[in-house]
Amino acid sequence: MATAATNTSTRSAPAAPPARTPRPPGPSRPPRPRGRSRGGFLRTLWSSTIGKKTVMAVSGLVMLGYLVAHMLGNLKVFFGPDEMNGYAHWLRTIGGPVLHHEWFLWIVRVVLLAAVVLHGVSAYQLSRRGIAARPVKYRRRRTDYATRTMRWGGVIIALFVVWHLLDLTTGTVNPRGQAGHPYENIVAGFGTWYACVIYIVAMLAVGLHIRHGFWAAAQTLGVTRPGAARLLKATADVLAAVLTAGFLAVPIGVMTGVVN
Repeated sequence: MATAATNTSTRSAPAAPPARTPRPPGPSRPPRPRGRSRGGFLRTLWSSTIGKKTVMAVSGLVMLGYLVAHMLGNLKVFFGPDEMNGYAHWLRTIGGPVLHHEWFLWIVRVVLLAAVVLHGVSAYQLSRRGIAARPVKYRRRRTDYATRTMRWGGVIIALFVVWHLLDLTTGTVNPRGQAGHPYENIVAGFGTWYACVIYIVAMLAVGLHIRHGFWAAAQTLGVTRPGAARLLKATADVLAAVLTAGFLAVPIGVMTGVVN
C-alpha cells in the first residue's frame, strides 16, 4: 500500500499543451457610411443660413423672370385693344393641344406662388435669426436707401399683389371691368386716382427691391469677383430702372389719355 501511494505521488503530471501563437490583428474595417436621404439633405439645407439665402436668391430670380415677361405683356396695351386682348387669349392657349386650356397659366401660377412663399418665409426667418444673433444693437451705419427699405418694401409689394389680383383678375375692386377683356379692365382700373397712386408706389418699391435683391442674389450664388461685381451692380440698376419705367408707363398712359 505504501509503495503504491509512493508510486502515485511520484508519477509525473501530464504535459501542458503547447501555447498557440496569437494571430496578428487584421486591419480594422472602416464603419459603413450611412446613406443620407434626400429629405434629410433638404432639411439640413433649409435649416442652415446659407440654405435659406440660396432659396431666397433662386426664388427671387424666378419672380424677376416673371416680372420681365409681365412687363413686356403689359406694354401691348399701347397697341390697342385687339393686340392686348389677343395676347391675353394666346396666354390661355399656350401648350395646346398637349396642354388643356389655361393649364400653362396655372402651372406658372403654382410655380410663382411657391416662389413667393419660399421667398417670404426665408426672408422672415433670416431676419429673425439675424435679430437673435445680435441682442445688442450695432451702431447704426450709413446704408443706401434700397437696403434700408428691403423689409417694408417687401410688405408693400405683398399687399399690392393682393390688390392687383382683386383689381384685374377677379374684378372685386374694379366693378367697371369686363371678364375676358383685359384692355378694358386696365383702362377702367386706372380710371381712379387712388388706383394709380397705389400702383405707382408699389412699382417704386419693386424697383428698389430689384436693385438691391438682384445684387444680393448674385453674391449668395457665388459671384464675388470684382469685375463681375461691377457688372452685376450696373445690371441691377438697369433692370430696376427699365422694369419700373415699363410698369409705370401703363397707368401714366391711361391718366394722360394715350391709352383710352
